[in-house]
Amino acid sequence: MDSSKKRIFLSTGSNEPGKRRSLEIARFLLQQEVGELREASRIYETAPWGKFDQPAFLNQVLEMETHLNPDELLASILAIETRMGRVRLEKWGRRLIDIDILFYADDQINLEHLQIPHPGIPDRRFVLIPLAEIAPDLVHPQSQKTIRQLLLETADDLEVMVYV
Repeated sequence: MDSSKKRIFLSTGSNEPGKRRSLEIARFLLQQEVGELREASRIYETAPWGKFDQPAFLNQVLEMETHLNPDELLASILAIETRMGRVRLEKWGRRLIDIDILFYADDQINLEHLQIPHPGIPDRRFVLIPLAEIAPDLVHPQSQKTIRQLLLETADDLEVMVYV
């Protein structure tokens, strides 16, 4: 990997009609604007997390390389979500597309507008399962546990299945 590039992991999700296509469009736009796709997990169908009276989600984790700094990355992701038609109406509600920064190299950032690693990682099987598929030995910089360990230890028991 080019030393000026950073290894990042992103989570994409959708639970609106056309959700598989939304993930495909997001992946394409991320490759155009954020950087090189190194690896993509399979797509998983997952029970909604946080707000249960809504359709199941499709989720995928992407490993990429980027030249963008964390704030530029966040701005690019928010612009992609907006361009795709995302409107933020309620926390954990239905969404056409959701793109979260899971990891940015080994950086730890704790700002009001940006937290890296994403604070929900240890508590969300819909993130841990696809992440463990492509990076099981990745070490979480705060807990110093691998993704595989975090998956074994999570209290989240919501259903996550490979989407065919």
